[in-house]
Amino acid sequence: MRRHAGFTLVELVTVILILGILAVGVSGFLIFGTRIFMDASATDRLIGSSRFVVERLSRELQGSIPGSVRLSHNNQLQCVEFLPQQASGSYLTLPVTAQTRDDNMQVFTPKTVLQAGMQLLVYPLSAADVYDASRSKRFNVKSVSSSGAVTDIVFDTPVIFAEASPSKRWYAAAQPVSYCFFATGQIRRYGAYGYQLSQPLPPASTGVLMAEDLGNDFSSQLPLALTPASLTNNAIVQLRPRFNLLGESFTYQHQVQVFNVP
Repeated sequence: MRRHAGFTLVELVTVILILGILAVGVSGFLIFGTRIFMDASATDRLIGSSRFVVERLSRELQGSIPGSVRLSHNNQLQCVEFLPQQASGSYLTLPVTAQTRDDNMQVFTPKTVLQAGMQLLVYPLSAADVYDASRSKRFNVKSVSSSGAVTDIVFDTPVIFAEASPSKRWYAAAQPVSYCFFATGQIRRYGAYGYQLSQPLPPASTGVLMAEDLGNDFSSQLPLALTPASLTNNAIVQLRPRFNLLGESFTYQHQVQVFNVP
């Protein structure tokens, strides 16, 4: 009989073992490469989101109403609240103390269009001047009419401002804004919740998620600090959020000046 060529059992087992070893090695290499890619992607995402929230908060704070920044915290979160500036300029006439109440004032027409429903502020020196309407530093705008270089502003009722601005400055704003840093690792932005005498922790409105993986210890290192403004100095907000990822952490050290031009 003719002899038939083939593989022995030993050869087949040897080939299977070699292929198994190669498969384990290749799969380990692929898993390792995939893990590196996922870790790098997570790091890029965290760095991008953290830079975004720090940059956006810095810009909004720089454009806020003087005296409007205030901080509050508890063991679970810390919030910074401020009043974004919609428009500003110089006024021509202003009803002030010892004058007859008036529902009208005149200002030089600003670049940004004033709208009904905005809040008009004159000479705010503290957070109480901004958020407490009884201090007569903030009134609601009912209507606006412009004729060239001069704009007439009409209020809901006849008003008297508590003080005149030394530089005849006025500011217009809409609604307060809050950024809240949570011990659970989230940073959220809140808006459209109205003026409140006591700073809300957090506001009742739905917050927009801005960043995650916050790692500050709220018992020893809060992510925010405030140096209030004075008649000669600007307010300074110190941003120092710490972020954790994959067993490592990094901390921002950033200062924001809130310009005080009463």
